[in-house]
Amino acid sequence: MNELKLPEVVIKTDFEFPGQTNVYKGKVRDVYSIGDNLLVMVASDRISAFDHILPKGIPFKGQVLTQIAEHFLNATKDIVPNWLVATPDPVVSAGYNCKTYRVEMVIRGYLAGHAWREYKAGKRILCGVPMPDGMKENDRFPEPIITPATKADEGHDEDISREDIIAQNIIPEVEYELMEDYTRKLFQRGTEMAGKQELILVDTKYEFGNRNGEIVLIDEIHTPDSSRYFYADGYAERQEKDEVQKQLSKEFVREWLMENGFQGLEGQQMPMMPDEFVQTVSSRYIELYEMIVGAKFQPVVSESITERIDQNVKIFLNEWKE
Repeated sequence: MNELKLPEVVIKTDFEFPGQTNVYKGKVRDVYSIGDNLLVMVASDRISAFDHILPKGIPFKGQVLTQIAEHFLNATKDIVPNWLVATPDPVVSAGYNCKTYRVEMVIRGYLAGHAWREYKAGKRILCGVPMPDGMKENDRFPEPIITPATKADEGHDEDISREDIIAQNIIPEVEYELMEDYTRKLFQRGTEMAGKQELILVDTKYEFGNRNGEIVLIDEIHTPDSSRYFYADGYAERQEKDEVQKQLSKEFVREWLMENGFQGLEGQQMPMMPDEFVQTVSSRYIELYEMIVGAKFQPVVSESITERIDQNVKIFLNEWKE
């Protein structure tokens, strides 16, 4: 039996770009500050679940995330301004440095994932928002619900209500209301775009920042790391028969971890992913790209991904003028 040979992946980065002033390394992205006004965001091939980074990278995941995010940021500029300036490399986004709001705007069209786990445990209020009785897993909500979460630098993000965000002055009321309005409009646009590709946008999250007094959409949107998608074909029949929905998201990675005894709880051992499963995850990410974007994925293979990134970013920085 031939040993599976996986393509090179980017697990960690350690760049020194011209004008670099700071580096922030998140679960998936490494963000390099250039001066005061520019960020260079490198999407690694790391994958996280239950707020833990898994030990192996996923080939082409960074490219998939970067290019889906670029696709949707360009498609929603008429709704809300965003941070993106350019994508100098297939895994790099460059854009304006904004003051980040410390709340993620999570919006859910269907009872799935975290919302379903809370519902199944008997809760009917999530982040101060009531959820109707009598729902089944993956049922559609009468109207999409917004269930914010506070952004944690480390560990778990925490559910929080609209009322607490305003009462604690985490975000001023006027600004929060505008973020809610943007969230609903972005979700509607994402739903329409997914529908054209025969997908259902189940739930997602948006992050916002402030640039020169203006609310700006930042980070990624509508990617499989931030969103859950169902296949529209057969959705109603599967619900009717109480069958598992066919989905394109990171949830299947969480499910694999749970089957292997890991939910990120204290004392639990992170299982090692076999290469065959890593390849499956990579294929699922590529499949989602092709479905949601409606174009063939063109993997960019290099002898050294980090050398390519370094060269492309330096060319961009040399030419960039605000």
